[in-house]
Amino acid sequence: MIDRERFPIDPWRLVETRFDEDDLGVTETIFATGNGFLGMRADHPEGRHAHEHGTFINGFHETWPIQHAESAYGFAEVGQTIVNVPDAKIMRVYVDDEPMSIDIAEISEYERSLDFRDASQNRRIRWVTPSGKEVLLESSRLVSFLDRHLAVLQMKVTVLNADAPVVINCQIINRQDGEDVYGGRPAAARNTGEKTDPRKAERISERVLVPQEYWQVGARSTLSYRTSSSGMTLAVVADHTIETENEYESRGLIEPDIAKNVFRVEAKAGVPVTVTKYVSYHTSRGVPAAELIDRGRRTLDRSTSASAEEHRARQREWLDDFWDRSDVRIAGQDSLQQATRWGLLQAAMASARADGWGVPAKGMTGSGYSGHYFWDTDVYVLPFLDYTSPLWARNALRMRAGMLPAARRRAAEMSEGGALIPWRTINGEEASAYYAAGTAQYHINADVAYALVKYVRATNDVHFMANEGVDLLVETARLWSTLGFWRDSSFHIHGVTGPDEYTTVVNDNLFTNVMARFNLRAAASVVRELAERAPAEYRAMVDRLKVLPDEPERWERQGHAMHIPYSEEARIHPQDAQFLERELWDLEHTPEEHRPLLLHFHPLVIYRFQVLKQADVVLAEFLQGNYFTDEEKLADFEYYDPLTTGDSTLSAVAQAVMAAEVGYQDLALEYFEHSLFVDLADLHGNASDGVHIAAAGGAWTALVSGFAGMRDFGGVLSFDPRLPVEWPELAFPLTWHGTRLDVTVHRDEIIVEARAGGEVDEVPFRVRGTSFTARAGEATVVPLADQGPVRAGRPVLRRRQRDDGSQPNATVPPSTDVLSVIASEIDPSAAPVRRDIDE
Repeated sequence: MIDRERFPIDPWRLVETRFDEDDLGVTETIFATGNGFLGMRADHPEGRHAHEHGTFINGFHETWPIQHAESAYGFAEVGQTIVNVPDAKIMRVYVDDEPMSIDIAEISEYERSLDFRDASQNRRIRWVTPSGKEVLLESSRLVSFLDRHLAVLQMKVTVLNADAPVVINCQIINRQDGEDVYGGRPAAARNTGEKTDPRKAERISERVLVPQEYWQVGARSTLSYRTSSSGMTLAVVADHTIETENEYESRGLIEPDIAKNVFRVEAKAGVPVTVTKYVSYHTSRGVPAAELIDRGRRTLDRSTSASAEEHRARQREWLDDFWDRSDVRIAGQDSLQQATRWGLLQAAMASARADGWGVPAKGMTGSGYSGHYFWDTDVYVLPFLDYTSPLWARNALRMRAGMLPAARRRAAEMSEGGALIPWRTINGEEASAYYAAGTAQYHINADVAYALVKYVRATNDVHFMANEGVDLLVETARLWSTLGFWRDSSFHIHGVTGPDEYTTVVNDNLFTNVMARFNLRAAASVVRELAERAPAEYRAMVDRLKVLPDEPERWERQGHAMHIPYSEEARIHPQDAQFLERELWDLEHTPEEHRPLLLHFHPLVIYRFQVLKQADVVLAEFLQGNYFTDEEKLADFEYYDPLTTGDSTLSAVAQAVMAAEVGYQDLALEYFEHSLFVDLADLHGNASDGVHIAAAGGAWTALVSGFAGMRDFGGVLSFDPRLPVEWPELAFPLTWHGTRLDVTVHRDEIIVEARAGGEVDEVPFRVRGTSFTARAGEATVVPLADQGPVRAGRPVLRRRQRDDGSQPNATVPPSTDVLSVIASEIDPSAAPVRRDIDE
């Protein structure tokens, strides 16, 4: 999937050996750096040709009024979009007053890399100027994990074969509101004439960043702003040092939207010039910009005392600990190993220093999805954090708890009790303008509840549950309690959308009902446990949330009575009450140029068919697998897999896990690799908008829950491995209740060992139903008779008889890209194609 001459395999680095402007957006994404608070796209430091000169800060956003063509009560009214903050990455180089521009320069040597061991981006270029001078450019970029406000950038210039005047022009530019001296908007901001893509960020035409205080003293420059509508404030402060034995002078310039620190050097042949740029970003929801400038100055006063090499060494030490508790090792598979480590690093760079903010769908690597938080974090990223970096998971959950007041207001607006967590948001308010695939996805309530319970299972952090987490459980359960209704002896939920956004506003969506059942039961259980084991916290919770004595019993009764759709005729779980009444979409005969469907077919066309954007029932049977039999999982997987487009990058993770569990082991590996390379190989054609963080974090789930078969149902750690045939070994650490476990899977055994110094001395676990115990310093070896069931190939599309005895047809709707509605009426050959499918 990747050009290995240009991107060679290196288990600890992502390496590029040749510049190519045809995929600038993708490489800017995959070589980006960040720490969870600050992110810098990998546009080249010369600051000229780029897809998007992006620098983003988690949560720093602008708001704007959503213009509905036809408005209605309760529609989201205020949009939120992440802001491209002032770009401090620019370090332009001139030799003989000739600018280095990567897109037109003669390059005799080129290497760019992202080093997984210290999260630094490094570049080495040998540039031959038009006059024949050979110039070695060595640059590095590091966004600090230890100080989340700090980035350290460096440019080293050596003219190898002659003396020459060298200029290094360091700048900070407000690109959000204007153009730099070269003019022109970046490619990502231009109107390219392409179809509207809902995955991209909105563009705000009015000025976003209003200048506040700005000044320059010596080599230190400061710009500060307030956003026009959201009122957030920002300060960026940069300081510079130069190291060289050459003679030089420095000059500066400061204006509201640009700062320059220019170093003019009389360079001797072979004598290097090194400029190091320390940059600090601070933001706030209400603190004046002047206060943020003071914070930035203190950050730099502290940071500039250390060299770039020292910062890099500290960062590597920090990441050594991360890899010790996070690294998944795939023996003999260096390509997969490289991609896996890249993905795990992306998850860290999106979450480690979020510190009170959430994990955006694209991290801080691009403007895709407008910087919003979705359910992606809760279901696909937090499980990785739970078992490797639980503090980061806790911080993400605290963000959800902190947004409960807005979620309560939203629930009341939707005529429900409790809290309705927004489908997409930055500030806690609902920002999804398309309610059918947005607000209607009520399942996000249960996804957050699931993430909370999973975190507590893994960590045993009962303090957090008792003091903050229980609020999330109670308020989300209250939503289900009022949204659902009784019919006969069953509890139903109508008018919702599940994870599959190709089927919207339905009754009794299975995923929603299954997860709501979990949410209701969990809330009842936790409230009762608090009453029994933590009476003080229980009384505080009752006072805080006004919990009535009969509420837990009501939640439990509703959960037990939840309607879970099942068709006796089709012998599967319908995705919703009416799903099997629709015709089948014939994906096999759908042209590739008409994918993803959402960019080529009106939503109403898609909604009329049995076709999935992403796994829905299959995902429910992974997350709540202890409530489904092996036979049910197999039947449902075989039915839904041929109907799943995978147009969502979230889908492949769940499909990989469940394919492995039910025995389609080659297919599981295929889905895993798709998830792993979705950005590295740009499989969905939109990696230029930023990394798909859920796919990156979800790859860990595919490895640990799919191939190692790890589950934690009911708080019991268990394994049922499905090791791919080509893999001799899969090894990874887990943190369970504060104790580190080392797990190694071979084809004939699984080995679990607890490390000394953990919070518990013994960790019980199960392997295929048999109980074992891991003890510190002792390797518990469990023989494996096999790697589970094995089924060849992949499921094929089959008709299943409906409950009324009829059978669906398979259809490929005509695309407006190919023919018009009138053409289909005139030309019978242009009409939808139907074909029979064997039972």
